[in-house]
Amino acid sequence: MSTSDPASVDISKSKGVTIVWTDGHRSEYALEYLRDHCPCATCTTKAGAPPPPSPANPLPLYKPPLRILDVESTGRYGIRFYWNDGHSTGIFSFDHLRELCPCPECSLPTEPRA
Repeated sequence: MSTSDPASVDISKSKGVTIVWTDGHRSEYALEYLRDHCPCATCTTKAGAPPPPSPANPLPLYKPPLRILDVESTGRYGIRFYWNDGHSTGIFSFDHLRELCPCPECSLPTEPRA
């Protein structure tokens, strides 16, 4: 078992994801944070570019609140989210999610080793 193994995963389709890791650490991810950190090729090559308007939203001036429509387990290593903006190609590995933990403890810069 590694520190990037989840003990529990709680998903709120309108709020976000909470993961308690096997080492006891708790990570809470807001929907916007997860969507902004999508690891798929489209999102990582366009660095910060907004996704194109989905067919469900032909008026790009109106942006409905971000929601998760569905979630799929990708084996034992991650999660795939289906977003209401039409995006679904990003697979979030548990290793990636642990690295993305936005809590203050994980956001602290590490000290260089001597």
